[in-house]
Amino acid sequence: MDRLVRETATGDRQLRRALSAFQLTALGVGAMIGAGIFASVGSAAAGGSEHVGAGPAVTLSFVIVAVACGFAALCYAEFAAMVPVSGSAYTYAYATLGELVAWIIGWDLILEYAVGNVAVAISWSGYFQELLRGFGLEWPLWLGTDWRSAQQAAAVVAAQAGDAGLLAALDATTLRNAQALELAPRWFGMPFVFNLPAVLVTVGITWVLVRGIRESARFNTAMVVVKLLIIGFFLVVGACYVRPENWTPFAPNGLRGISSAAAIIFFAYIGFDAISTASEEARNPQRDMPVSILASLGVCTVLYVVVAVVLTGMARWDTLGTAEPLATAFTNLGMNWAAAVISVGALIATTSVLLVFQVGQPRIFFSMARDGLLPGWAAKVHPRFRTPHVTTILTGVFVAAFSGITNINEMVELTNIGTLFAFVLVAAGIIVLRRTEPDRQRPFRTPLVPWVPLGAILTCGYLMCSLPAKTWWRFVLWLAIGLVIYLAYGFRRSRLAERMDKGAAEGGGHGVE
Repeated sequence: MDRLVRETATGDRQLRRALSAFQLTALGVGAMIGAGIFASVGSAAAGGSEHVGAGPAVTLSFVIVAVACGFAALCYAEFAAMVPVSGSAYTYAYATLGELVAWIIGWDLILEYAVGNVAVAISWSGYFQELLRGFGLEWPLWLGTDWRSAQQAAAVVAAQAGDAGLLAALDATTLRNAQALELAPRWFGMPFVFNLPAVLVTVGITWVLVRGIRESARFNTAMVVVKLLIIGFFLVVGACYVRPENWTPFAPNGLRGISSAAAIIFFAYIGFDAISTASEEARNPQRDMPVSILASLGVCTVLYVVVAVVLTGMARWDTLGTAEPLATAFTNLGMNWAAAVISVGALIATTSVLLVFQVGQPRIFFSMARDGLLPGWAAKVHPRFRTPHVTTILTGVFVAAFSGITNINEMVELTNIGTLFAFVLVAAGIIVLRRTEPDRQRPFRTPLVPWVPLGAILTCGYLMCSLPAKTWWRFVLWLAIGLVIYLAYGFRRSRLAERMDKGAAEGGGHGVE
């Protein structure tokens, strides 16, 4: 652990310490208030093909997830103050649980940041198109969705074609996606459907991040202020159209619906841990990291609960299963101008989330490469901007490519299970380190150890169990692929392996402790 901290202050791989406590908190709020509250709250309330909705009781789902994240945030705060190194949970696992567990969590975090950003980019595209409609413009349908969503929508429309009443009850998003498949040009007999806005916004964000962390933080802070004003607009105007009868029944699917929704809206809470990926660029990490992590979580929890109360009061819970539920609530009332305002706010919100997540993923790759688990070129720093430009560009290419062709719900679920698993391992690391190094200086101490870390493990494990079986299979497959890569490359090329080989040579072939 001491070596990891020393390395941040030496060599040509040193990042610039430029972020204040306010900027770090804004980074967390910027990551949290985005696609989660502007998109997943709708599917959490209404349900989907593989999970049931919570209805108005989605407010309880937010509280459950806040408790789970509160436990995890306290664990992250201790590590972030004690080990102010880029890499977040990967670095903490490397310092406490060993290289193999660190690789697993580093590979797993790709699901949180890169795959999570795929979902955010898709949501951004949905609100961008909704904004254009507010001005009477229509983006080409076949260039505004993915092939899988279009195919699923076409199947739903075909199934309802014989019943005019059911067909009329379908939401506008489903009808547009189905029409996209019909209008799409054909390549070798296959319809070409591609989400171009999601790709373009990812490319723009990547360019901003390569330019520098200070510039990115200022850009993010400005966006955070604007989107808080937009949420205030939604609450003030939306409260005037709340109908209490929409809150009945409060929990149409009981505890099962509340638990299932909690597993989905966990996506709205991903972000406070993204602050820890910027530890190496904080001016005073020992003081500022715990404050910013806990402050961002508290602010966002209050906003989430209030937004959920107003949203489910404005429209029936089973009509909110769209990619842009806050705008849909106004559209259903015939208030297209208000929907346009919300769409502007959602665009700003999801842009800031894209920025923060694109900050996090390259820095995890950067830390893994510095430890030898990835090739050395992944740890290169731009000579002028002092940013990990190579991994930033690679992450941008990955997110842009998959955001053009994948489905938002599948990406959200895969992101959630990966992040929950990371939270579990960080909490376990706190327990381990308290036993192995009880006298180590801790600028911030997680209270009530081991009970708080155990609370994080149990609550996050409960949310993981609430996710669909298909998501679990994808998660296991992803970890298996990562393990193969580790055994083929990282295990032999890591700095830890090099030190062991060197020690064995110096010790006459007998190795070292």
